[in-house]
Amino acid sequence: MSDGQRRTPTGPHAALSLIVTLVAALALVSLAGCERAPQVEAHRFEGPIFGTGYNVTVYAALDEATIESLDAGIRSQLEQVDALMSTYREDSELSRFNRYPVGVPFFLSPATAEVIREALRIARLSDGAFDVTVGPAVNLWGFGPKGRPERVPNSAELAKALARVDIDALVLEGDTLTKRKPVYVDLSGIAKGYGTDRVADYLESRGLEDYLVEVGGEIRTHGAKPGGKPWRIAVEKPISSERSVQRVIDLGNVAVATSGDYRNYFVSDGVRYSHTIDPRTGRPITNRVASVTVIDERCATADALATAFTVMGERAGLEMAKRENIAVYFVVRTDDGFETRMSPAFAPYMEGAETVGEEEGS
Repeated sequence: MSDGQRRTPTGPHAALSLIVTLVAALALVSLAGCERAPQVEAHRFEGPIFGTGYNVTVYAALDEATIESLDAGIRSQLEQVDALMSTYREDSELSRFNRYPVGVPFFLSPATAEVIREALRIARLSDGAFDVTVGPAVNLWGFGPKGRPERVPNSAELAKALARVDIDALVLEGDTLTKRKPVYVDLSGIAKGYGTDRVADYLESRGLEDYLVEVGGEIRTHGAKPGGKPWRIAVEKPISSERSVQRVIDLGNVAVATSGDYRNYFVSDGVRYSHTIDPRTGRPITNRVASVTVIDERCATADALATAFTVMGERAGLEMAKRENIAVYFVVRTDDGFETRMSPAFAPYMEGAETVGEEEGS
């Protein structure tokens, strides 16, 4: 054999050499794969929407391209809801419907029709405590998109606004909505919850199972944190002067919405006026409910129910919750502070919950 030719090893030493070479090659491939494979970690997405903001946490192994895609997708889902259902945007679908003539059918997007359909269901269920036509009364008291005059309207103004509050004036047939008289529809009591659902559904469509979505305080969770640790949420104490926790609750695959009057209100001549308007009277609520937390499968439903229960008050609200098997938690003002009440369906979520300085009611 010439010097330019290479001798091929033979015998047991050759076999050993080949095995070592293969093992080394496999180890290099394995190490390269470990370097490239993303690890399960928390990925957070946030931004402004609906005059408030959103915060999304996803636990997954994601590469940079997927993270960028998810960020854009989450934002797109919420922007679509805003473009359809905002009363603050003149070009939204809802604003166009509010300007539409009486008696003329208006063709809705499937998304807006879905929200209207659920709103009508909750309105019937709550005997009108939840009413998406309450907008004229909300605006009159200064809690709508036109801002807050911080004055008490007179009886003539109230009667005029209340004449335009009528959920029965809305007729939904398929994706077509018609108004029988000039009502004004405001979906702020359900749209944030629906937006939360849209983001959660989008994440699941991307194969993600462990997430928490929060939009303006409305929450939906699924799966768990690494190690099987549950998602935990804090029920805030209804105190306007500070932010403190009433309860910390472990969640599963559920949605949570809270309604309260302790942040948005005004005071006139020593009287405190809540932003929550009773559609049946056109006036701010006067019951002693400070906050209501509802747990449901869908956040849009929980969102609307939380408003309905706030208007209904503790007694009527608990009666409906027991009858319909709804998980609801009331924080009620008393002369000595706050007490809590809950429906039987809420009790399982309290197992292992942390109490932070509250007085329990029956």
